[in-house]
Amino acid sequence: VQLQASGGGSVQPGASLRLSCSVSGGDFSDLDMAWFRQVPGGERKFVAHIGWSGGRTIYGDSGEGRFTISRDNAKETMTLQMNSLKPVDSAVYYCAAGPPYRVLSGIERTYDYWGQGTLVTVSS
Repeated sequence: VQLQASGGGSVQPGASLRLSCSVSGGDFSDLDMAWFRQVPGGERKFVAHIGWSGGRTIYGDSGEGRFTISRDNAKETMTLQMNSLKPVDSAVYYCAAGPPYRVLSGIERTYDYWGQGTLVTVSS
């Protein structure tokens, strides 16, 4: 299973970005998925999780309120809509996936598959 994250960029505070993650080599609708983010020298932190059907979403402290995770199983794409971005949101964002029977929402080590990351920079 391979994940490809995209949509990162450099924006000003208050702007929005929409990250996408596509999956190949596996059955997208069988996977729970999530976003994590990491700053240089820091640990990877949980942003948001979405269950295989899209009916269950969980947000970490960094994603609550301003971010929305969603998925389209027909298009095999997961997205993270990020609004009202702040400089503290600057990080490399990684999408992750794993089978529901293994994944514990937000626990990094339980996701089997990871994308390469997409850089988000929020700066004036």
